[in-house]
This record gives sequence, C-alpha cells and structure tokens, in this order.
Amino acid sequence: MEIAVIGSNMVDLITYTNTLPKAGETLEAPDFAIGCGGKGANQAVAAAKLGAQVMMVSKVGDDLFAANTLANLQQQGIDTRYVTTMPGTSSGVAPIFVDDQSQNRILIVKGANDYLKPTDIDTAAEALKSCQLLILQLEIPLETVYYAIDFARRQGIKVILNPAPAVANLDIHYACQCDYFMPNETELEILTGLPVKTDEQVEAAGQSLLKRGLKNLIITLGSRGALWMHGTETYRVAPTPVNAVDTSGAGDAFIGCFAHSLIKTGDVAQAMQLASAYAACSVTRRGTQRSYPDAETFQRFHNVN
Repeated sequence: MEIAVIGSNMVDLITYTNTLPKAGETLEAPDFAIGCGGKGANQAVAAAKLGAQVMMVSKVGDDLFAANTLANLQQQGIDTRYVTTMPGTSSGVAPIFVDDQSQNRILIVKGANDYLKPTDIDTAAEALKSCQLLILQLEIPLETVYYAIDFARRQGIKVILNPAPAVANLDIHYACQCDYFMPNETELEILTGLPVKTDEQVEAAGQSLLKRGLKNLIITLGSRGALWMHGTETYRVAPTPVNAVDTSGAGDAFIGCFAHSLIKTGDVAQAMQLASAYAACSVTRRGTQRSYPDAETFQRFHNVN
C-alpha cells in the first residue's frame, strides 16, 4: 500500500443558493445535491482517482448513510477493511451552502468520526506499516491524530498533516514531527493569530510557524495559488485560471494529488504544481469527490492549461 488516510468521512448535503437567509428568514434555493465527502475521504478519493493505492482508517455510523459511504470508497478502489461502524451513532454530515459567487460555507457534524480512537490505529497497525505516506486532518479527535503521528515516526512513515478545521490549541510539538504541514490561509490565520490578507502577511505568518520548528509548510491560497516554505526558502506556485463553479473540496483535491505525485516522484515542487492544477480542475464542476477528475481527464485538462 502507498498511502494511508486516517481521518473523516462525511455525507455532504449541498445547497446552491443565490442569497443566504437572514435570521428568521426563509428563502427558496435553486438546487440541492447529496454527495460523499469529509476531508479524509476526499483526500483518499482524490489520490485513488489518480491511481494511488490507498487504504483508509475511519468510522461510519449505523444509519442509512454508512452503506453508501463504504460502497463509494470501494468503488474508487480504496481499501476499507478498517472503516468500521460505531453503533448508536450517526454518520458524519456536512451541510454546505454554495453561493452565486461559487464560494462555500460549511458546517460539520462529526458523528461517528468523533469516535475514531487510537485503538483503531492499533487494529490497523500491520497494514499501516506497509504504507509510504500517512495523511491526517482534524475532523477526528486530536488524541488520535497525535497517536497516529507517533506511530508513523516509530515506523519511519512520512506524514502530511492538514490542520483542518483549524484549532488554535493544536500542539506544535506534533506538527513539527510531520514532514508536511498543509493549512490554507484561513487555517494559518487561526493557528498563528496573524493577518493573512496579503502575500507578505502570509509569508510572515508562515515564518512564525517555521521558527517553531516546522519542516515543510505548504499553504494553499485558493485563487492565489500555493506557497511552500522550508528553512529560509520559499517556492510559489501560480494558480491555474479557471471559471470556478464550486470550490467545495478543492483543498482536499490539492492534498490528494500532492500525495500521489510525491509518492511517485519525491519532487515537492512538481507535486505542488500538479496539485494546484488538479484543484483548479475540481472547481470547474459541482460537488466535492464527484468533481475530482480521474488521471485521464486530468491529463487532458493539464495539457490544455
């Protein structure tokens, strides 16, 4: 196995609206869709669609959403042996509101994801030991994230930590043990308490984390591209211009593609360039996982752009 994702799965409940309602107001929205999501599952699916061998350690509820989540992961070729059911609990859900500017606002209900524990990593340990790269996010308990980082360090497995959704009390000691720390600009602002409106402010906030011991900081900046900071070096990837339809899951698309490319080549700059283009391709279609192109579709997009 190449990549292990220890993380969340969600059911996306996506409402497309021209205007968000005010308090006490009811508005009619033009469209609605249900999709498979969750940061962990999104990243796993993106990597798998590009051809990576991926396994997932995750939890589903014992509701009607669980079977669909499992079937979707299996359809993408993801190893789901360690995606287990939490009795008496709902699956994770994510109500998503996408406005007429293609910007999204998301609420998450962790549900079963909040019951993914260190013991689940122990159960999957033998399979995890064969992986080259482990991907983590923060839609599962922090104790499980920290346990997974410790496990990966002992086994010599590289780690990507996507600190999303960001929590201000994230233990920097564990972040510094990860090979790649990958927030977006909003998460960077929460983690540092510093402004990130300009490129200069983003770099200053990034430097404040590097000074605390991070190895590689990769900041995704949406329509502004991405930035890799390590030591005193910075490397910027320009955005791929597209007409965005729905930005939901674009950051996860970036991480999944980055992980796949990094495994294949070991070239961080090239992985970032491909990941930026892959994320751009994803925002040209609605939804999260359903918007992620497979390898052939992405190659055609990349050749044109």
